Amino acid sequence: MKEIVQEKSIEDIKMGKLRQRGYTFIEVIVVVGSLGMILAAMYPGIMNTLETRGIVKSARNILTTMQRAKFQAVRTKFNHRVGFLDDGGVWYYINEREDSPGTWSTMPGMLRKEIPEKLIVSLNFPDIVGVPSKGVVFSPLGFITNFDTNLNSISLQSDKLRKMGQPDLRVVAVFAGGSVHLIKTGS
Repeated sequence: MKEIVQEKSIEDIKMGKLRQRGYTFIEVIVVVGSLGMILAAMYPGIMNTLETRGIVKSARNILTTMQRAKFQAVRTKFNHRVGFLDDGGVWYYINEREDSPGTWSTMPGMLRKEIPEKLIVSLNFPDIVGVPSKGVVFSPLGFITNFDTNLNSISLQSDKLRKMGQPDLRVVAVFAGGSVHLIKTGS
């Protein structure tokens, strides 16, 4: 008789454990619904962050390319330029070196970089002699040879950030001495 009682109590314990390990359908629905509401509340913030990071990344890439061109000009003692070209609504920029007067070549390891089409580009640089583009030319001393106080920046604007009331404009400005700055502002 003792053995039967022990077996029953072991079965009862096993059944109780099985019931405690599972979730009811209602519990699963409540958790999924709660996660859905949390994600719905966070979605605008996530999209805002992604858009902000996109415009900042593009502006920093331009800034870095200009700083690299200045550094290479000083290091190699050759003029270097960053040229911007509008290719049917898509903006590109590239870092080039002047091998001999009037002869420019792309820097080794530098590919033509694209500015995302979703950004509005306002280019405010002087024309580069001999090519259908605008840009900045750095001398071997690190100065900008084609500097103009009225033509010294490129602006990137996000229409999505403007509609959300966020700072939507990033300006990369250059100065005669060769320094390059990134400015965050609203339109």
